[in-house]
Amino acid sequence: MHRGVAASFIVLLISCAVTSYIFWSMGKARFWKRAIRRFEESDRAHPPQPGVIVFTGSSSINFWKSLAQDMSPLNVVNRGFGGSQMAHVTHYATRIVLPYSPGAVVVYAGENDLARPWSKSPETVLHDFQEFVESVQGQLPTTWIYFLSVKPTLRRWKQRLKQQRTNQLIEEFCRMRPQVQFVDVSSQMLDSRGRPRRDLFKWDGLHPSTRCYALWTSIIRPILMERFAAKESRAPNDANCSAEIELEAKQERLPTESSSAKLSPEVS
Repeated sequence: MHRGVAASFIVLLISCAVTSYIFWSMGKARFWKRAIRRFEESDRAHPPQPGVIVFTGSSSINFWKSLAQDMSPLNVVNRGFGGSQMAHVTHYATRIVLPYSPGAVVVYAGENDLARPWSKSPETVLHDFQEFVESVQGQLPTTWIYFLSVKPTLRRWKQRLKQQRTNQLIEEFCRMRPQVQFVDVSSQMLDSRGRPRRDLFKWDGLHPSTRCYALWTSIIRPILMERFAAKESRAPNDANCSAEIELEAKQERLPTESSSAKLSPEVS
């Protein structure tokens, strides 16, 4: 019996050690190399169009499987990866953001940064986001960047004060920075008591449910449509106007019906 207890204790220690190592590794940018390589393989097989809108960040983006349908007719690409942090998104921006010359980048990150075992400060998350903005707009100055507020969750409710502080700092930064916008997805995720709505989360109380993504779509899509759908729609309209002007010019150059008959008697 003692041997059985000792063996179980050893297994438990090994499991804890493995879990701790995995979490520690997830805090390093190199942990996500495989995910980034899969994106690059996908890009080679199906290259995204220049000017696409890139959604990137942690698992809340990664698990958004209906993203393309939800954002239609906007051209979007999902480049979210696992439990990544803001610094990781910045680290890989040269591989999963800049190559697409995106018209906009929508970022959801920072939630994992604040949580255990990493427990970063709101100021650190702000600094990492500032570096991301500099990295992207330093190469693509016309690209818009949208930061989605760190969401309240059932599982990480104790982190709420840090999350609110992070949102406050980043919102203030966005107000001062051209072409950078803070998007509040958090307020509507709370119920009448100010607590996270259970229907907006999966069983784990952490990751967004289908209803949550529907809510996010109702907030994010109109913002993007207002700025980017207008640009897409102007091009066909301009083409139509040009065609109409050209047609009118041709009609002015054509002879009248009577003169046409005189010049071309063979036409019946």
